[in-house]
Amino acid sequence: MGNVYDRVKQCADAIRQKTGFAPRTALILGSGLGGFGEKITREAVVEYRDIPGFPVSTVVGHQGRFLFGYVGEEPVVVMQGRVHYYEGYSMEDVVLPTRVMGLLGAQRLILTNAAGGIGPDLAPGDLMLLTDHVASFVPSPLLGPHVEELGPRFPDMTQVYSPRLRERALAAAQRLGFPLKQGVYLQTTGPQYETPAEIRMFAALGANAVGMSTACEAIAARHMGLEVCGISCVTNLAAGLSGEPLTHEEVQQTADRAAQRFQGLVWELLSTIEV
Repeated sequence: MGNVYDRVKQCADAIRQKTGFAPRTALILGSGLGGFGEKITREAVVEYRDIPGFPVSTVVGHQGRFLFGYVGEEPVVVMQGRVHYYEGYSMEDVVLPTRVMGLLGAQRLILTNAAGGIGPDLAPGDLMLLTDHVASFVPSPLLGPHVEELGPRFPDMTQVYSPRLRERALAAAQRLGFPLKQGVYLQTTGPQYETPAEIRMFAALGANAVGMSTACEAIAARHMGLEVCGISCVTNLAAGLSGEPLTHEEVQQTADRAAQRFQGLVWELLSTIEV
């Protein structure tokens, strides 16, 4: 299935025709972090729609472009808007941007998302550093014939989320003066929110937060050998824990309220990521 790699390469080549910028760190912006891209020292902008064969997000609040530039001294590529499996895209489409950023030269990937809190110590507005994930409820992005150019057939997932980057993130939060929770993230397909029974099951499996992205992208990145860090913004208590119905508006509002702190943490992490 060489066409998987060919497609990734074609997208990367199309971007290289628009900019020769070489990123060292890739960042995928989740809900509430869209404004982060406006703060970087920008060198180039590439719209998804200008990349042949590239998927475009249909979700409100997700823009559709790559930003290339610097956070401090760190050269970055910022994905301002991601695509999700629930939009009807294949898992190959969902992880295509991650693979493209890896092919452009990124050595590590910072993943951010909005998530529902399952753990009793998590409240709306909290930030949670991912220590591990459960991805058993979504198709693996590695299904299908082996694509040798992207990585090994059976990649190890013992440490998906880099201990080194977790230490950097915890130190960044400490410098900024707020607690950074840690926990296990579970990805579902969506787009429906989970039932209370499902949340009880996820809690029994050891999950602390639940969302509709991230784990598949982390798998694709680790497959390619990228170092990965994941951070969730807890935007609501998961189904059955608050007694209130869940809405996308609530998710967006909480993400917006937490945006300044979330953006500050990511900026501080990226500014000191090589220290």
